[in-house]
Amino acid sequence: MKRRNFLRAAVVGAGVTAFGNRLSGAALAAPAQNGPSPYGALQAADSNGIQLPTGFTSRVIARSGQQVANTGYTWHSAPDGGAVFADGSGWIYVSNSEITPGGGASAVKFDASGNITGAHRVLANTRQNCAGGKTPWNTWLSCEEIDLGFVYECQPNGPATAAVQRPAMGKFKHEAAAADPVRKVVYLTEDTSDGCFYRFVPTTWGDLSAGTLQVLKAGTATSGSFTWANVPDPDGSPTATRNQVSGAKRFNGGEGLHYANDTAWFTTKGDNRVWQLNLTNSTYELAYDDSLVSPGSAPLTGVDNVTGTSSGDLYVAEDGGNMEICIITPNDIVAPFLRINGQSSSEICGPAFTPAGNRLYFSSQRGTSGSSSGGITYEVTGPFRS
Repeated sequence: MKRRNFLRAAVVGAGVTAFGNRLSGAALAAPAQNGPSPYGALQAADSNGIQLPTGFTSRVIARSGQQVANTGYTWHSAPDGGAVFADGSGWIYVSNSEITPGGGASAVKFDASGNITGAHRVLANTRQNCAGGKTPWNTWLSCEEIDLGFVYECQPNGPATAAVQRPAMGKFKHEAAAADPVRKVVYLTEDTSDGCFYRFVPTTWGDLSAGTLQVLKAGTATSGSFTWANVPDPDGSPTATRNQVSGAKRFNGGEGLHYANDTAWFTTKGDNRVWQLNLTNSTYELAYDDSLVSPGSAPLTGVDNVTGTSSGDLYVAEDGGNMEICIITPNDIVAPFLRINGQSSSEICGPAFTPAGNRLYFSSQRGTSGSSSGGITYEVTGPFRS
């Protein structure tokens, strides 16, 4: 069988769609394919160099090394993973800094009209803070992308001294985190070419100071069933966490991670894939694979950070490719949502929506300069699907 047809058969056998996680008696979908964006074609670049669909606009909210609006606060270098938190009638966008030494994370505060009202540090003096994740109790988990790296739990309103190291969540090359309030666990990706996928089971939900680190076990195929096994030594020394459990499934460069509706989606940059874990029946499969796109060339390459909306759409940022954020719809269509021009030496990081779902924040980590000191953080406003 051709690879794509084999995968389609495997997905049908698993009893779920490749993306929507909906049971059906009909033939089920293969990994996402080229198609028209629900927002239409990209228009000419705006004054910020961003191509957007009709009805959408962009603005720059922060630049590395420069003051954020009139706050007096200097924005960090190499902005990376981020999340948005409600803050009274306004909101806060938290963003990591992927530099060593220094690292950490900063935040920008907005009022109900989207005006910038403040900026501040939420984490300081850490290393290579790449992605992370938001918890249901409204803290930010900032992950160190280094060997024996830590997860830090931060308060969006700061101060940086309120951040707490969470060693029970394991010491490894952390990338992203996503909380599952149904199973009361936090999922974690690992950014190495032979990395694993983990979950942390807190002793008490809402308290990440103690618990059990587990690793996903499965076969080598691109779809099938999985189980969890305890990691004997979360400290990862002398034996790395990924090498402690026989049968732990390997993933080629774990990156972004998003949880919704009993499903976890995560990306692997080494093979340009988006994976889907169906948590109600403990199966996994591909939601996207650039080598399976047909007809035409794959629109999404260099898969990295990922977020989702209440409509069921996934937004996947590119590290490389042609500097796009692409959308994957619940009916398995993949298409560009936006493109940044003139920044080919950068990557897009930290996509996150406001609680109302009408504003999207993200960063170009190295901007037009190609240097970590040239990062740019943007806001896009428009008629996003609800």
